[in-house]
Amino acid sequence: MDSERHGRLDALQSDPYPHYERARDTEGLARIDEFDAWLVARDADVREVLRRPEDFSSANALVPDVLPSPAAFAVLGGGFGGRPVVVTADGDLHQRLRAPIVRGLSPSRVAAVLPYAAERVAALVDGFVKDGRVELMSAYARKLPGDVIGRIVGLDPVDVPAVVHGGHRAEELLFRPLAESEQVAAAEDVVAMQLILDRCVRERHAEPREDLCGELVVSLTGPGELTLDHRHELVAHLQNLLIAGHLTTTALIGTTVLHLLRHRDQWELLCAEPERIPAAVEEAARYDSALQGFRRVTTRPVTLAGTELPAGATVFVAFGGGNRDGARHPRPDTFDITRPPVRHLAFGHGVHSCPGSQLAREQLTLTLQELTSRLPGLRLADGQPVDMRPTMIHRSPQRLHLTW
Repeated sequence: MDSERHGRLDALQSDPYPHYERARDTEGLARIDEFDAWLVARDADVREVLRRPEDFSSANALVPDVLPSPAAFAVLGGGFGGRPVVVTADGDLHQRLRAPIVRGLSPSRVAAVLPYAAERVAALVDGFVKDGRVELMSAYARKLPGDVIGRIVGLDPVDVPAVVHGGHRAEELLFRPLAESEQVAAAEDVVAMQLILDRCVRERHAEPREDLCGELVVSLTGPGELTLDHRHELVAHLQNLLIAGHLTTTALIGTTVLHLLRHRDQWELLCAEPERIPAAVEEAARYDSALQGFRRVTTRPVTLAGTELPAGATVFVAFGGGNRDGARHPRPDTFDITRPPVRHLAFGHGVHSCPGSQLAREQLTLTLQELTSRLPGLRLADGQPVDMRPTMIHRSPQRLHLTW
């Protein structure tokens, strides 16, 4: 992608909401050149696409914005992965890959990890509460979700920082323009993460344990030998799961705190009435969704919103656009934690809905309970503008400087 087009893409992704509004006001579907796709931004149309996976395949859900250099590809060749993952799979393969994740993130498994999550929340806040200021993304939001999903997967806590770092580097490598030397360095970090995950897979196969890694190994390999192809598949699966499990929640923590503090009356209401925290979580997820959307590709000629699409057409299914659709959400551009609950699309819809949505909600709930009770005077630091990361898959502040 040339630098001019990437600049246009960054501008769109940094603030996609005006584009969504124009698309909703357009008869039929709007074409977005930066995405090389038709934009689906109305709530009803988004839901229709997600209800029809046989017509709208997920095969291109994670098409990268940037193609890594040959030197970076050479480094990646020394790692593991490169196999279908749940977010890009359809039909029976999707069900086979999704089933152990659903079991591993069951309500009982999530409930079992919450005491640990609460301990980590308190410990992380303890680390900065006396300082009077914090950059929340690096000191908190990029730490808690990795610790929690690492615990569920069964990672050695010593390995969690490298796995979290590798996840962020994988996103950079595929979605940010980097110099070749930096691409190679990012690829090396990704491979380091993959080697940790491969070690975890081999350990669980040799000595099964009741964690999510063990669940995946048993489900996808059966009782037989752990082959090299099994290892590639499991590492790809774990890498995708972990990135989804921590980057999205990291983003949601950042955007939620940002919008509560930008709407001071909402923050003060939450501090005075903490029973509103669950509603605040839902409103934050609706108002500025961490996962703005995914691509889909048509498997046959279809008509959507009156627009005729041939087989092989790409659509960008904008969850964030549907969540600002006034036909479903009155005053859609107003952040209001007191609004009556209406089901939103922040965690997807249909067969590809996020199996970790409850875990994300619980971490955000714990975060708001801790911050409102211990730091009611929290506010955005003066002279520190907030820039949003130019991405459609983990939308969040680049940095979030706070004081109290």
